[in-house]
Amino acid sequence: MADPKKQDWDRTQTSQEPPKLEEVPGIVSVGRSTVLPRVEWNGDQPNILPPQRARFEELRPLGKGGMGEVVLLKDHDIDRTVALKRLVDGSSLDRVLRFVEEIRTVGQLDHPNIVPVHDVGVDEQGRYYFVMKHLEGETLKSIITRLKKGDPQAHAHYTFPVRVQIFTGVLNALLYAHRKGFIHRDLKPANIMVGPYGEVTVLDWGLARRPRQPGGAAPAPEPAPDSEVSSPREANALHTQEGSIIGTLMYMSPEQARGQQDALDARTDIYSLCVLFHEFLYLEHYLKGRKSANDILKGVREVLPEVHGIKANRHQRRVPAELGWFVIKGFAKDPARRYQSVEEMLEELQRMMGGRIRIQCERTFLKRCLHEVLDFVDQHPIAIIVGGTAAVSLLLSLLVKALMTLFRW
Repeated sequence: MADPKKQDWDRTQTSQEPPKLEEVPGIVSVGRSTVLPRVEWNGDQPNILPPQRARFEELRPLGKGGMGEVVLLKDHDIDRTVALKRLVDGSSLDRVLRFVEEIRTVGQLDHPNIVPVHDVGVDEQGRYYFVMKHLEGETLKSIITRLKKGDPQAHAHYTFPVRVQIFTGVLNALLYAHRKGFIHRDLKPANIMVGPYGEVTVLDWGLARRPRQPGGAAPAPEPAPDSEVSSPREANALHTQEGSIIGTLMYMSPEQARGQQDALDARTDIYSLCVLFHEFLYLEHYLKGRKSANDILKGVREVLPEVHGIKANRHQRRVPAELGWFVIKGFAKDPARRYQSVEEMLEELQRMMGGRIRIQCERTFLKRCLHEVLDFVDQHPIAIIVGGTAAVSLLLSLLVKALMTLFRW
């Protein structure tokens, strides 16, 4: 394997096949060997052996998508496992360019909640790749599936406070990315990884880009009304053709569903964030039951999830009312009525977790009152003790008088 040099291509020729490796001047594909010596001990004497083997050993596949595949490697130099993402054979020039953009995007996003890129290169078969940290754990999609099935261990671990903590990690990643000028455009549970120690990582930045100023591009064509998928899960994974609606239908915003790519900004990601958080809380997608692409798009533009009267899942207690009200704001079809930034969402969650719940219904009113009482107890313990003692003394006095009166009678 060897590092590729920068190569400029005509971005207008997206229908052409990428040039073969041997046709690209200055790029040579060679096997990469270890550079650090190995040490063998002969009694008390160390022997330094020169590197004699390939640095990376492919262990097993980790996943495959429409554009690329991810495999697990053993790095014999650093003695660790890493993940390698590479383009599949026969990728178009447009996909090569998207792959390059993904590498450069993630390379600029140095954040604990975003997977780092270690290296890039071209393998012996001419496939472009990049090496990144190997993440352990499970995707948010897998967690939701386990919760939905009633897995007792999942419900014991992923309580509502823990779910808020995980979502906060996702928000932190997007806050950083938005401040760096990037929007993700494909946020969904399958692109969120949760580690065994609570680490949260946002994956798959292949559709990320810097927002452009509105204007110029015409709205993209919509999928045909008879475009069918066999299940909501397949609809969740449905991606339209490049050059039209870009993203995952079940999690995209209304403006993204209209193909208005030039009009997208951070509020598009905010809509998708609220869709995945709503599913994480209620264990049901708000467009459950819709199968055709046209029906899903109609739901994206018109359907709002319920807050009042929503049935509790039989495997968990009712979702806290304040969380329901929090997430529903992000579903506004008009971007101007949503949260205007991820920072605003984080501030609202922090206020909520601190007991400063916005009063929006009877349940939130009662919870706000209880939090105010508890806060008063924390801030005025002496007054509570004195008042409590006086109240108990008064009750005892009244009880004694009542008993005396009863026995005299």
